[in-house]
Amino acid sequence: MASKKFKADLENFHGKLWGHHLIVPDKVASYFLDKKIKRVRCTVNKEHQFQCAIMPKGDGRNFIMLNKEIRDKLKLKVGVKVEIELEEDKSKYGLPMPEEMQELLNQDPEGNTIFHKLTPGKQRSLLYIIGKPKSSNLRLHKALVVIEHLKYNNGHIDFKALNQEMKIKK
Repeated sequence: MASKKFKADLENFHGKLWGHHLIVPDKVASYFLDKKIKRVRCTVNKEHQFQCAIMPKGDGRNFIMLNKEIRDKLKLKVGVKVEIELEEDKSKYGLPMPEEMQELLNQDPEGNTIFHKLTPGKQRSLLYIIGKPKSSNLRLHKALVVIEHLKYNNGHIDFKALNQEMKIKK
């Protein structure tokens, strides 16, 4: 599948739920959404690639989010025009599977089953949480906590409780 390129201004919703984003032109959004492709790989200014979703803005337009980490890395401010390239994300989860989590899933059939019964969005949320730290030890700690949380709660996630459980006790 071909990629689609466009330029967009960095905008901010100024709300509590959504923040900085880029409007995806209708023609580009339709190219993917008409094929039922919502998850894409986005390359910003030919420098940084990440996985994201094309999301409806509510006014007939669509957007992609740009988090603070990416904005800071690329030194992007509201109003700056950025070059975007989108292509279909063909990965299994829509985010990279941290090695530590994959190893735990390989070793824990019950945890593996419970994790794979979650919705794709919940799987992505957990993979994001686990994969965020640079330290392998911290990723392993988070993966262990997530698997135990899922098993203890019969596959349900209480994100507030999970966050407390992830705090390393000294």
